[in-house]
Amino acid sequence: MRRKKDKKRKTPAAALFLEAAGGILLAAVLLCCIPLTLPRLAGYEVYEVISGSMEPEIPTGSLVYVKWTEPEQIEAGDVIAFYGEKDTGAVITHRVVQNQVVSGQFITKGDANEKEDLAPVEYDRYMGKVTLALPRLGALLGRVVTVSGRIGAGCAVGAAALMLLAAGRLRETGKEEKRK
Repeated sequence: MRRKKDKKRKTPAAALFLEAAGGILLAAVLLCCIPLTLPRLAGYEVYEVISGSMEPEIPTGSLVYVKWTEPEQIEAGDVIAFYGEKDTGAVITHRVVQNQVVSGQFITKGDANEKEDLAPVEYDRYMGKVTLALPRLGALLGRVVTVSGRIGAGCAVGAAALMLLAAGRLRETGKEEKRK
């Protein structure tokens, strides 16, 4: 009795591995980038918290989402983001103690600080209201926005694409060998 040849085409194991690894790598890069990019399309700015002045409410390493809100609408108890003094470029997130609309200033305080901030925050240094804080995520995702992080993300996408292309080639080679 002769056995009929199995007409099912088996995918080479290397192709399956490369497809899985490439897909996982690509998904990981996308999952890291989505929390940083999609909110920006909706008008949010995203920052990593690097000091403990707002702990325990917003721990160091959190990712905060800041949305522009008219300064006059900010109330005591809201957490805002603003530029630090003297053009340092530092972004500070503190709680509003008082909104002095007439003078165009906020009196702020970090939750972990005993006293209010020494200098009021002028409206022109105000960036927006903190609408969401995700603990620990800032420390992880903050690395993606650096130059080396962007290069690494680009390399990961390139590596994933190469793996998926190689898997496709292996599949095609396997099909050609079966035809012969």
